[in-house]
Amino acid sequence: MDVEAFFEGMPFAELLGVEVTEAADGHAEGEVAVTQELSWHAEEVKAHGGVTFTLADTVGGAALVSLVDQPVPTVDMRIDYLAAASGDLTASADVVRCGSDVGVVDVTVFDEDGEEVADARGVYKTG
Repeated sequence: MDVEAFFEGMPFAELLGVEVTEAADGHAEGEVAVTQELSWHAEEVKAHGGVTFTLADTVGGAALVSLVDQPVPTVDMRIDYLAAASGDLTASADVVRCGSDVGVVDVTVFDEDGEEVADARGVYKTG
């Protein structure tokens, strides 16, 4: 399965502009250009938490898909927001466990200044 192409075809991720830029061997990276429409602040571009969550969930799923070569629906995701995110976001994800029923992935999200703005742990159905 072409992981990047699979996620490029995901309508919701496409709507928000989420892009998976790398996915192989249980690791994935991605990004989203944060526009005013995706901001929670009326005067500054500050990524809404839902955008941050969607990026983390999408990139986390891509990391696991790179191992199991099939779609992996999200079972659960927990996120800690660490700072208000300024500008564009990037995310990095690594599979912690890939089991026959579920997989666990850790994701870190950074803003355009390289500041860590969120940590997430996703659980996805693998079987």
